[in-house]
Amino acid sequence: MAETAEAPAAKAGPTAGPAKPDLATEITASLVVFLVALPLCIGVAVASGVPAELGIISGVIGGLVVGAIRGSTLQVSGPAAGLAALVAETVAEHGVAMLGVIVLCSGILQIVLGAVRLGRMFQAISLAVVQGMLAGIGLPLMFSQAYPAADGTAPGTPIENIAGIPGLFADILTDRQAMLAALLGVVTVVLSFMWKKVPGPAGKIPAALVAVGIGIAVAALPGVDVKTLQVGDLLASVQVPGGEQFAGLADAAIITSVLTFTVIASAESLFTAAAVDRMHSGPRTRYNTELVAQGVGNTVAGILGALPITAVVARSSANVQAGAKTRLSRTLHGLWLLAFALLLPQVLALIPISVLAGVLVHSGWKLFAPAEFPKMWRQDRGEFAVMTLTTLVIVATALLEGVLIGLAAGIVLAALRMSQTVVRQHIEEDTAKVVMAGNATFLRLPKVIEALEAAAASGKPRIRLDLTGVTHLDHACRNQVEEFTAQQRGLGLRVELLMPGPGKAAVSGDRDETATSGVAARAVVGDTTPTQ
Repeated sequence: MAETAEAPAAKAGPTAGPAKPDLATEITASLVVFLVALPLCIGVAVASGVPAELGIISGVIGGLVVGAIRGSTLQVSGPAAGLAALVAETVAEHGVAMLGVIVLCSGILQIVLGAVRLGRMFQAISLAVVQGMLAGIGLPLMFSQAYPAADGTAPGTPIENIAGIPGLFADILTDRQAMLAALLGVVTVVLSFMWKKVPGPAGKIPAALVAVGIGIAVAALPGVDVKTLQVGDLLASVQVPGGEQFAGLADAAIITSVLTFTVIASAESLFTAAAVDRMHSGPRTRYNTELVAQGVGNTVAGILGALPITAVVARSSANVQAGAKTRLSRTLHGLWLLAFALLLPQVLALIPISVLAGVLVHSGWKLFAPAEFPKMWRQDRGEFAVMTLTTLVIVATALLEGVLIGLAAGIVLAALRMSQTVVRQHIEEDTAKVVMAGNATFLRLPKVIEALEAAAASGKPRIRLDLTGVTHLDHACRNQVEEFTAQQRGLGLRVELLMPGPGKAAVSGDRDETATSGVAARAVVGDTTPTQ
């Protein structure tokens, strides 16, 4: 069956449908996206522990390759801040050379998932887990980038980075150059938050670009000696994986990394697609096609040894706000990135590292989104617990472990909520009655056992178990009820058992057994007269 959201004719409003491209608007939008993407591409590469050129290469692929494929019209792809910590960890453990193989295999796996139409599968992930994942990515990102924002080096793990913040402040106060670098980083963060409030045309200039311009100007002043970006030859930075790297696929840790990259990159891209679709009234995202497009982009990025690619909210929203209507703008932005890196590489070497770190601190804050926690608390405290647990586990351990535990917690929460069993007990004359309704699953087994034991302990000669109100009775609960019934028979008690479901015998093998169509089956043990 064809996927509904894949239909090109799906409309979200009166202006939906094939857009008539305005070439001037598309070019202008592409330049805006380019200005937003440039510092992000470089900053993500630096935060990932790889040469800046690899970030630009991934940005170019996100524009020229992913942007040209029909999936999402206005969504823009490139290296994402959300994967920076994961990439840095992978590079530290396996080396930059292995990164290409991991990204390549992840891309191929994404293509397969899209081809078998599993794009929608990622939308089944609990929103609490997704928000917890993003927060768990954003919080360590902020703390890790606080160090390069002061021309320092992060100690290592997220916990170590958080614990080292007091020492970082002490170093800043005793080192003039570190203080200047930190000032540039703080100015960048403040501009990132406040620049959109600037009135007039100036407010439409990307805040990151303004911060980069200020940083370059300050770094050029006499007596200022802050660290600047080290940029090499774009083409020379390409590292095509060889046989030695592909042999690493025999390592279980590499396979785990491939699966982690695939799941996180796919989920981030498709969740971003859903968010971008809400920003405009044009054609909706074709999720399976978009997943294939992301896979093609990552396959090319892996072949070139570049960073993994995902859809990015910052660039996508800038594209929408700039008035883009077609894929042309996002494709052209990749062309501008390529031209800039090839023709003006010397400009990149003027950018202070602390400014790029400030850009990523802002990105980390947006990923962390602290306002979502009290909002989730007000809406659903169970989901809040899942969201918080996911975030804390990611910060304390790693991204994969946090996501898996978050998913498990989400499943348990859903199972508990679906397994709502109402058990009522009361005594009538010589009969102990237990009435059950709802979904009786193994998760509610302790409650069921407690009610059965209470009926047995009542001392009454007759027990009536009424399960006709149960909509789902799993094997564990059914087995417990049947065992209890058999046990009480053995003790000489009269047991009446009413089981759920039309035309089903409740218990087989003893004195009387009937099954009435449309009415719960009734098995009476020790007495053929129904107890009212």
